[in-house]
Amino acid sequence: MKRRLALLPLMTALMFAGAAHAHQIWLEQTPKAASLYFGEFDRNLRETSPGLLDKITQASATLSSDKGEKVLAFTRKDSALVLPGHAGKNESIFTEDVDFPVSEYKNGDVTVRSARILGARLVTSNAVQAPKLTLDLVTTGKQGEFKVYYKGQPQAKVKVGLIAQSGWTREASTNEQGVVKFDLPWQGTYVLEVRYVDKTPGERAGKPYDFTNFMTTLSLSQTTGIKALPTTPAETPNK
Repeated sequence: MKRRLALLPLMTALMFAGAAHAHQIWLEQTPKAASLYFGEFDRNLRETSPGLLDKITQASATLSSDKGEKVLAFTRKDSALVLPGHAGKNESIFTEDVDFPVSEYKNGDVTVRSARILGARLVTSNAVQAPKLTLDLVTTGKQGEFKVYYKGQPQAKVKVGLIAQSGWTREASTNEQGVVKFDLPWQGTYVLEVRYVDKTPGERAGKPYDFTNFMTTLSLSQTTGIKALPTTPAETPNK
């Protein structure tokens, strides 16, 4: 009991941490292919391989359309995991990496072990999307409106971050229905981010953990609005 109580302050801090300065995965695409990046979108930090990008071991993503779902395999490149296709109008791509090694560190005299699950979704319109990821952030059919789900259930009072390609950020909380709204003033790419801590202990690859940190992003691009601000200068990847 004492150990569990000692974990509570740290877990609470993790639940309400800001959107910046934590690695995430996110999806972007060209007219030919979609790519998955690992780093920090607000800092224009994209990890490479060999390097921290190799921590992402997910092998595939799912393309969702009105024709159903299709699994696409990633190909590992120097700075991204690349898919052989892209999302068309009203389609979405989503992926989830559940294989991160368990992290172990000290919180005072207590050893804390945490697992991570990273998710990413890309949308091409405001079309309604059904939740598919364990922690999911989806569009609702309305401009600038999004909804957070955990295990298929809407999540109230959860903080969501919005990041523009210039590094401009905003944060808001979901309402009782799990819905959050943002103004999207500029053209260009936006990444939204949501976090959730599941306090259920478990085991991964033979190693026990005390809780799981979930982080999921939603990427979108728009051609309307004010001309996009310059992109943040790229940061040097970690080795």
